[in-house]
Amino acid sequence: MIEVKNLTFSYKKGRQALHGLNFTVEDGEIFGFLGPNGSGKSTTQKILTGILKRHGGDASLFGQDISAAHSREFFQKIGVLFEFPYLYANLSAIDNLNYFSSFYPKEQRRDIGELLEMLEFKPDFLKKPVSSYSKGMRQRVSMARALLSNPRLLFLDEPTSGLDPSGAVLFRNIIEQERQKGTTVFLTTHNMMDADLLCDRVAFISDGNIVALDTPRHLKEKNSNRRVIIDYLYQGRREATTIEAPALETGIPFAHDEVISIHSQEPTLEDMFIQYTGRRLT
Repeated sequence: MIEVKNLTFSYKKGRQALHGLNFTVEDGEIFGFLGPNGSGKSTTQKILTGILKRHGGDASLFGQDISAAHSREFFQKIGVLFEFPYLYANLSAIDNLNYFSSFYPKEQRRDIGELLEMLEFKPDFLKKPVSSYSKGMRQRVSMARALLSNPRLLFLDEPTSGLDPSGAVLFRNIIEQERQKGTTVFLTTHNMMDADLLCDRVAFISDGNIVALDTPRHLKEKNSNRRVIIDYLYQGRREATTIEAPALETGIPFAHDEVISIHSQEPTLEDMFIQYTGRRLT
C-alpha cells in the first residue's frame, strides 16, 4: 500500500528534515509513525498525502509514485484527519460535510447522518456553527470528513486529541472497524495507548531517522527484564515479591496462602519511545 525508499526532504539549505527513510505499510495494516515534535512525522505525512513536493528518494501509494500522482481519482482514495481540525468555522457540521462530500463521486460517499451518529455527535449541534463546538465535537466532525469517501488509505494525525476517555475508546473502535473493512491506516500520535492498542507495527522516528520498527509487543518483549511482581497473602499478611519469570514454570516458588496478582515488569511503549528517541512525551 505504501512504499518508501531513501526518502529525504530539506526545508532550506542546511536544514534536512528527513535522512533517507525506508519502510513499507501493508494493505489493511494499522501502522504507527511515532516520534517527538520536530522529528519528521508531519513532514513524512505531508509528503505521502501530496502536500509537500520536491522530496528526494521514492514514495509510492497504491503502487504509484506520489510525485507522478496528479489525478483526482488517486487522491479520492485517501482520507486525512489533520491534527488541527480543518473546518469552516461559520458553517455547521452538516454544511461542512456536505461541502467536502461534493469532492467525491456520489457512489463513493458515505451517509453523513449515519457517520455523525456513529461518531456520537450531539444532534442539537448539527446545524450550529463549528465555532460553537468543543474541541472533541470538532474532532468528531473532522473524523467524519476523513471517512466520508470510504477511503482505501486513511491518514490519522492525533485522532483522539481533545476527546474524553469514552470518546477515545469510541474512536479506537471505529479505527479498528475501518481496518476490518480492509482500510489501511497510517497513524501519527503521541498517545502511546492508542499506538499500543491499535497498531500492527510502529516506527519510531527521531531527528529525521527511523530508529526502530517492529510490533509493539516485540519491542517491549525484547527490552523486558523478564521479571514479575507477585502480590500474595501468607499467614494473614499481604506480601510482594519480585522473581525471574522462568521461575514460574514449576509453580509459585515460595510459601503462600493466596495469590492476589502477578504483574510483568516489561516496559511500556512509552518507555520504548523514550529509549529510542531520547525524549519524553509532551
